[in-house]
Amino acid sequence: NIFYTGATTNQQIVPALDFLKEKGITSLYLVGSDYVFPQTANRIIKAYAAANGIEIKGEDYTPLGSTDFSTIVNKVRASNAGAVFNTLNGDSNVAFFKEYTNAGLTPQKMPVVSVSIAEEEVQGIGAQNIAGQLTAWNYYQTLDNPVNKAFVKAFKDKYGQNRVTSDPMEAAYVSVYLWKNTVEKGKSFDVKAIQDNCGGVTFDAPEGLVTIDGGNHHITKTARIGEIHPDGLIYTIWESPGPITPDPYLKSYPWAKGLSA
Repeated sequence: NIFYTGATTNQQIVPALDFLKEKGITSLYLVGSDYVFPQTANRIIKAYAAANGIEIKGEDYTPLGSTDFSTIVNKVRASNAGAVFNTLNGDSNVAFFKEYTNAGLTPQKMPVVSVSIAEEEVQGIGAQNIAGQLTAWNYYQTLDNPVNKAFVKAFKDKYGQNRVTSDPMEAAYVSVYLWKNTVEKGKSFDVKAIQDNCGGVTFDAPEGLVTIDGGNHHITKTARIGEIHPDGLIYTIWESPGPITPDPYLKSYPWAKGLSA
């Protein structure tokens, strides 16, 4: 009964790791909030790292809402890791990046890749504290295509020119139209009719063409690595060659065998 329009692991975390590997990163430090998503994400990251010759220099978790990062940042700095993979959520990111900057750590010295920081969060953290750092998503406000330009204009016209769009926001928007297109395909609002007709339904979304996988109810998505700029927006610096087929349990990745057990 559930359809997912956010990224699966192989559409966000795995591409981010592929990007870091391509850039010659050979060691990582893992920092996350202490709940199920970061813990699970880091299990996946550690399995990928083991199979790809990447050393995990450290792994730290902090309670949701935590604002004291002095000890963790000191450990990160002392580790001399090639990069930090960040799965912190909420206000903790504000404190973490302020401490990171105060400690003299820069994107050039030790880049941070985040999977929970979008344009809204950049505003909260302050662009001056996070400019140059990296994010892994499927959508950014700055995507240069006609559909996205119309989407951003309509959003700003309604909610204010100072407002920003973001990946989670766009995914919610996409879900409504995929539901609409599935209802129209099945000629019914009935749940079973939607389930039976969802496979192959597409939508020309702001992020690009997306397609529902009828087997797992996820959608195809293009992976994008973005760099945060001083203007508070995120600009694509790498993207997958095309939409990635969703593989929520990483069944097509030999190194992930056993993670779902």
